[in-house]
Amino acid sequence: MASFMYNLVSFFGIFILMAFAWSISTNRKVINWRVVFWGTALQLIFGVFIFIVPIGAKLFLFLNDVVVKVLNSAAAGTEFLFGRLALPPGAVNEAGENSLGFMLAFQALPTIVFFASLMGLLYYLGFMPWLIGIFSRGFTRLMRISGAESLCTASNIFVGIESPTTIRPYIERMTLSELCTILTAGMATVASSVLALYVFILHSQFPTIAGHLISASLLSAPAAVVMSKLLMPETGTPETLGVDVHPHYEKESTLMESIINGANAGMKLVIGIMALLLALLGIVALVDLVLTYAGSGVNNLLGIHFDWSLKGFLGHLFYPFTLVVGVPPSDAGEIAKIIGERAIMTEVKSYQDLAVLLANQSLHDPRSAFIAVYALCGFAHVASLAIFVGGTAALAPKRAGDISRVGFRALIAATLSCLMTAAVAGTFYTQGSILLGK
Repeated sequence: MASFMYNLVSFFGIFILMAFAWSISTNRKVINWRVVFWGTALQLIFGVFIFIVPIGAKLFLFLNDVVVKVLNSAAAGTEFLFGRLALPPGAVNEAGENSLGFMLAFQALPTIVFFASLMGLLYYLGFMPWLIGIFSRGFTRLMRISGAESLCTASNIFVGIESPTTIRPYIERMTLSELCTILTAGMATVASSVLALYVFILHSQFPTIAGHLISASLLSAPAAVVMSKLLMPETGTPETLGVDVHPHYEKESTLMESIINGANAGMKLVIGIMALLLALLGIVALVDLVLTYAGSGVNNLLGIHFDWSLKGFLGHLFYPFTLVVGVPPSDAGEIAKIIGERAIMTEVKSYQDLAVLLANQSLHDPRSAFIAVYALCGFAHVASLAIFVGGTAALAPKRAGDISRVGFRALIAATLSCLMTAAVAGTFYTQGSILLGK
């Protein structure tokens, strides 16, 4: 009964989050309710298919196994280059050498290069454009949004910052609402290349994590459109409204070139993630040092035990949202902190902290980790905002001012989209589900 009640909380949380987005909208009188209805319906339909319909659960487990096996294949290259450093915790190589423990730089990050190269190959073979086209046409016809923003949103299910390049010819003539949508979609979803990173971090504690991350990516796309259109409704007439748009991209001349270019793009992403983590974690540690030093005096003066760290502040900010999406109160404080820290320290650090909570059995209810996995599955953080705004503005320099202007609102919409995805997943959570891999 308690589980069913939390499912109801998650279900109503979907609408509470949308109501919050509507309350801070730029124009509450011109909301496109068709977008809201179909965007929400698509998520619920997909949730029923994955979590309720038997064939959906089998497909979910199949995709999970495929990703895990592909990830194991990626380990061949990392072990060849890094030897024992590449062995995951508890593993033993053919020479009988034991793992030296978990090392993000040598075990998880290199998988990004492999998956980026694989995606490049799938693009060259025409599989990815075909798959993206299916989702794009569905979004355009059901939600009645522009073909350009549908295509970019669909692309973001599978790729990252490069998604706006697929609609490059249209960006300069897009409305503000369209620009907000493509930025929101970019930050509310994750690229398939970094999805492998999260699988590596959590697989030992959460065996079916790959399937859940794929599910989260699919759910977050329509959620991004809904939240974007609630926060910044369409007040103009998009050039490609209701029109199917074909992706704009330069195809490599040979199969090998696609693999090489994908690997190079993946390596750039790895270096970018490493630089970002080195800078952000150091800066946050410095800020926390100052805040806790100053806050300790306040605590002593008032006789309280307030957490003055950035993670503590953000945890308090996200605590009500964590309850709304259906996390039990016993775990809401911890989950709110890792959801909050994602806004500053990226989802990589948050997933690592979630893995630690699971390894230490610090959570009272498995539902909490399940919802957190979905809530964290997105690039909704400050660093990503700079990356997506800068990358999109580079494609349309004349619209740089407009893109920057809608950027922060898109970040809010992306954060709400991830929470909405978590609420949808929480609606269909059952403790005995085979999808939890327990």
